[in-house]
Amino acid sequence: MRVNVANSDRGFDVALGQSLLDAALGASWNLPHSCKGGNCGLCKARLLRGEITYPNGRPLGLSDAEIAARHVLLCQARAESDLELELQEVRPADQTGAMRLPCRIVDAIPAAHDVMRVLLRRPPALDFAFKPGQYVDIMLPSGQRRSFSIASPPHDSRLIELHVRRVEGGEFSEWLFGGDASKLADALITIEGPLGRFFYREVPAVAGPLLLVGGGTGLAPLLSILRHVIEKKIARESTLYWGVRGTRDLYADSMLRQLLTYAPQLRYVPVLSQPEMQWRGRTGYVHAVVLEDLGDLGAYDIFCAGPPAMIEAVRREFPVRGALPDRLHCDSFDYAPGSPARQRTSAATNS
Repeated sequence: MRVNVANSDRGFDVALGQSLLDAALGASWNLPHSCKGGNCGLCKARLLRGEITYPNGRPLGLSDAEIAARHVLLCQARAESDLELELQEVRPADQTGAMRLPCRIVDAIPAAHDVMRVLLRRPPALDFAFKPGQYVDIMLPSGQRRSFSIASPPHDSRLIELHVRRVEGGEFSEWLFGGDASKLADALITIEGPLGRFFYREVPAVAGPLLLVGGGTGLAPLLSILRHVIEKKIARESTLYWGVRGTRDLYADSMLRQLLTYAPQLRYVPVLSQPEMQWRGRTGYVHAVVLEDLGDLGAYDIFCAGPPAMIEAVRREFPVRGALPDRLHCDSFDYAPGSPARQRTSAATNS
C-alpha cells in the first residue's frame, strides 16, 4: 500500500500489518516520535484520505476531539488502504543529523537487579552530536528497533551511556542480561540517532528554575540534562525528583548524592512507591510528591520522563498548577511494541 504525503512529492510504502511510523522511518522520513506505544502523542498526523486500524486498541495519546478531527498516531496505526497524510515534519532524516553507526560495548555494568548501565564506544572518526535528553535506537538482528535514552551529556560523548531495564522476553535486554559478561565486552551493535524532541533548550543568562521528574529508568535523559547544566556551569536552580518502587531500585542514588557535593544549586528528592519499613524518605507517586512540595509551577522549565501512567498524570495535573505548555516536556517510557510485557499490559488495559 502507498502513503502519499500532503504538500510533498514524496511518499512511502507500507506493508500489511506494519506501523505507519516504522514504514516512514524505513523510508528515511524524520518524524517526531518517542514512546512508540501510543502514549506520548508525538507521532501525530492527520488522515486526509483512506482507512487505518489500531490492532492494540485506541491509543491513549489521542483525545476524543483529535480523533474527531481525523488525527492518528503513526506508531499504532496500520493501513487498511492507500492513504494520504498530513505530517508534522516532512524533512528526510539525512537533513537532521541522525545517523546510523556501529558501536562496541565497552562495558555492561549491573546497576540494580533489573537495570544495566551499558557503555558504547562510537567510531572515533565519526562525530556524534546530540542534545541532552535525546535517545538512540538500537537496531536488532530481527529488524526491530529498541529505543534508549542517552544518560551521558554531549560534552562527554566518548562513551555513550544507556540505562537498560530487563524486560521479560525482550530481545535486546534478555541477550544483555543473560549473556556471558566476557562475550558482551567488545560486542558490536548498530545504533541510529540522535533522535527525539525531548531535550534541554539553552536559555538566556538569567533563567528560571529547572524541575526534573523521573520514574525508573526515565532518570537516564534527566541525568544527561542535569550533568550538562552542572558541568557546563550553567547557573540554574535545579530540582530532581526520582520515583522508584523500593530502595533496591535506586540504582543511581550514590552518584546523584555525589553530584550534590559540588552542585549546591541542585536539590535531589528520591521517592519510593513501595517503601520498606526502614525508609525515612518521601513516599507515594513521584508526581504527587512534586505537587505536595511545590505551589505554582509557572516559573519552571519542566522535564518529565518515566512510565506512561506517570506521564499521563503529569500532563493532566501539572498544567492545573500553572505549568506552561511550552515549558512542560514529557517523554513516556513504555515496553517495546510486540514484547511479551507490552502484550500483557495491553491485555490488562483492554480487559
